Amino acid sequence: MALRTRAVLVHRRTELDELLDRHATRGQAEFFLRTRGRTLADVESRHEAAVSARRAVAASVPSDWALAEVERADLDRFLFAPEDVVLVVGQDGLVANAAKYLDRQLVVGVDPEPGTNLGVLVRHDADAVAGIIAALTNPPGRAGAAPSAVRCDELTMVRARLDDGQELRAVNELFLGHASHQSARYVLTVDGTAERQSSSGLIVSTGTGATGWSASIAHDRGGRRLPGPTEQALAWFVREAWPSPATGATLTEGMLGDDGELVVTVQSDRLVVFGDGMEGDRLEVSWGQEVRIGVAERRLRLV
Repeated sequence: MALRTRAVLVHRRTELDELLDRHATRGQAEFFLRTRGRTLADVESRHEAAVSARRAVAASVPSDWALAEVERADLDRFLFAPEDVVLVVGQDGLVANAAKYLDRQLVVGVDPEPGTNLGVLVRHDADAVAGIIAALTNPPGRAGAAPSAVRCDELTMVRARLDDGQELRAVNELFLGHASHQSARYVLTVDGTAERQSSSGLIVSTGTGATGWSASIAHDRGGRRLPGPTEQALAWFVREAWPSPATGATLTEGMLGDDGELVVTVQSDRLVVFGDGMEGDRLEVSWGQEVRIGVAERRLRLV
């Protein structure tokens, strides 16, 4: 028996939702915005656009598909199924937030405000979703398959694996260091060469993230080549490595191939690993623990 396809609509609370939670009434929210040179009308307009886009996307889902909705804050508690088609209505960052919980499900990034948020990961307006869904067929035994009529990019992800089995993945980049970005001490091992370091942390970037945090670092270091989004490679940088009698600053940047790894042995208390700027969703690493960072086995399958 063929599995029933489910569309999962991922979204986040709008600014209006959060303002009303904080200020209780529209009048108080309007006063708060006015003190900052903004208007409630603009915030309400964007809220209505987001709600309208979610309704349009939901209406595009065929009647023989199941439909579920999940907010960003609940992603870590939501159970995705292999046959799901994930419809992310929001900005690029929301697609990245969802990707770490997925395992090869098809993802469609949808702009809630036509022409405003189209980017690297959000590639479609809400009006295009019906056509994309119509082109998605699910032959028996191949739930979630992408037909040739729909182009699907398989974007490389980065993963960190702790020696206790915990893992974290990211679409753009991973950060390893102190939560406050002060000096972190560790031993970094790359290709069999080890160096004890004190730095403000490591950034390990995919090609998708090569236009963000790592682009700034690469620019400051003379324009190191960064990988492409589908290239099975990662760029890594050590930030502000401090040379001293006890620490070195030789291993500060490089590229990792599909089978390469950075091995970090922690020599500080309570360092953190987080991805895509989501500091709240992180792994905590204590003295003596080992972290291995490399190309993730999973890919983001983006329509």
